[in-house]
Amino acid sequence: MPDTPPITEAEMLSRLRLARSRRVGATTFHRLLAEHGSAAAALAALPAIARAAGAEGYEPCPEGVARAELAAGRRAGARLLPFGAPGYPPALADLDDAPPLLWALGDPALAARPMVALVGARNASSLGLRMAQRLARELGAAGFTVVSGLARGIDAAAHEAALATGTIGVQAGGIDVVYPAENATLSARMAREGLRLAELPPGTQPQARHFPQRNRIIAGLARATVVIEAAARSGSLLTARNALDYGREVMAVPGHPMDARAAGCNLLIRDGAVLVRNAEDVIEALGGSAPVASGPAPLPVAAPVQSPLPGPETGAAEARILAALGPSPTPEDLLLRSLGLAPAVLARSLVLLEIEGRVIRHPGGLLSLG
Repeated sequence: MPDTPPITEAEMLSRLRLARSRRVGATTFHRLLAEHGSAAAALAALPAIARAAGAEGYEPCPEGVARAELAAGRRAGARLLPFGAPGYPPALADLDDAPPLLWALGDPALAARPMVALVGARNASSLGLRMAQRLARELGAAGFTVVSGLARGIDAAAHEAALATGTIGVQAGGIDVVYPAENATLSARMAREGLRLAELPPGTQPQARHFPQRNRIIAGLARATVVIEAAARSGSLLTARNALDYGREVMAVPGHPMDARAAGCNLLIRDGAVLVRNAEDVIEALGGSAPVASGPAPLPVAAPVQSPLPGPETGAAEARILAALGPSPTPEDLLLRSLGLAPAVLARSLVLLEIEGRVIRHPGGLLSLG
């Protein structure tokens, strides 16, 4: 990834404020940044955009809150990686919902290498743990960075086995919050010998809604997601679905049909996932050659374009969007095709509806009614 110009301290603060502003998710952040050319300009326009969407009295994230977060990150020894800046993981740069900012503890260079995600059950079997360790060691020896979610079970086993060759743990809470507590020693070692990443502010305690956000980062970082053990309904399957949405490979280790921990993996294989017996299967599915550390360069910030303040066309589009959506998430590209709207009109309308809280954006480019 080529070096990019450093982001000024003032722009860093503005980006942090924009990312932490109410109802500004990752996709809306990128749209506002592209439309206004800088985070400072987007922040200045945000109250007017919110008023146009019917949200009176809207205020962006206060500067003091952002400065307090920066201070908390520094106390934790973490580094803030803004989208598009040196050190930001290149594999995430082409995602519509790429994290606007990431807190990092450890060596960001590990995220510039080719990566494979190993995920699975927290209550893993002894065979599952051994498989995770074996895959992690062999993939690490082959030149891959192993990515997982720092949970107990499969995640912890994969991280432990890959510490010598390079591993990344993506956290559901703040960078300074160890969860679960039993992984405290592993987390400390990863801060020294590997890399930990967190999208949420320092001090954030993990909650159920944070794990899908974390899972999309795991899937986005990795060229392939390998599920080792997973029930039919599990977060690991959500990570696999994110990987499919991002155009990444999905693979799974088969298990006994009567073992509930293998049900999710067997379903993935039935539906077309690559069956994995060893690291060679993973490497072969990825092209069969030694990995080359490359990835898409961060997208440049676009020049300012038309502001998303509504006109007659945008107002009509909002009504059509709301009529087409329901409580079940719908892919944005499907919405675009079915409504026949110009992409720019759809984008402006969605920004307004998201800020107003009438549309919710989910990982993987999915939309539903708020």
